[in-house]
Amino acid sequence: MKTVELNNGVEMPILGFGTYQIEDLDECERSVSKALEAGYRLIDTAASYENEEAVGRAIEKSDVPRDEVFVTSKLWVQDTGYEATLDAFERSLDRLGLDYLDLFLIHQPYGDVHCSWQAMEDLYEDGKIRAIGVSNFHPDRVMDLMVHNDVVPAVNQIETHPFYQRTEDAAFLEEHGIQHESWGPFAEGQNNIFEHDVLTSIGDRHGKSAAQVVLRWLIQRDIVAIPKSVHADRIAENFEVFDFELTTEEMETISELDEGESQFFDHRDPEMVKWLGEAERDT
Repeated sequence: MKTVELNNGVEMPILGFGTYQIEDLDECERSVSKALEAGYRLIDTAASYENEEAVGRAIEKSDVPRDEVFVTSKLWVQDTGYEATLDAFERSLDRLGLDYLDLFLIHQPYGDVHCSWQAMEDLYEDGKIRAIGVSNFHPDRVMDLMVHNDVVPAVNQIETHPFYQRTEDAAFLEEHGIQHESWGPFAEGQNNIFEHDVLTSIGDRHGKSAAQVVLRWLIQRDIVAIPKSVHADRIAENFEVFDFELTTEEMETISELDEGESQFFDHRDPEMVKWLGEAERDT
């Protein structure tokens, strides 16, 4: 498994398994178990997904040693603030059945993120988290966090796929030593991505699917990806991306698919900020 080295020296797998929208807990546990069997060693969850218990059960039942599994979870907006973050972290840890996390992210750039970050810095210093980072932060929000705190985020997990390639964000993150991680690598099926002519034609040359081409494209950009599926064959297929390489020409062809905007919503839209800021989750 190829890894990337975070800015604190921690090694993170470049390909992982995402669990967003796997709401059925039995299905989530089965899917994570299949992912671990297939070779995935990065598992991504969040308090707001309400499936941490299922993720934890799959890890516990697996034959894979805990220190070989890189586990990520996230802090929801309603739990920002210093004491609230400490409490929310302990709840996540308890649901997962773990005694430490490999990566803990602020899920959204809203609420009292500075006090949350200070709490996360303390948890990091205490050895309860191996790395801390953010999710859905635009470069200005990342810089604001960096300027007013001590620890530079290790990761920023943001929407990244062929239709929203985040090239400016990627350059900013690389400049500051922050690992770029993609959520929604398949754009949740937007623009008919799995049957897209450009992606399928490239895949045909390598005997690969459009999904595998997308993941390979991200990997060759040194971007961590966390595809999700509840189907065993797709879970296995998404992991089989280390036996081929896209040419420079193919990478450039995919770059031409960029539409330069989110396929879902703008995190700077006041209405979305209000909606997410007020969204209650059972965290």
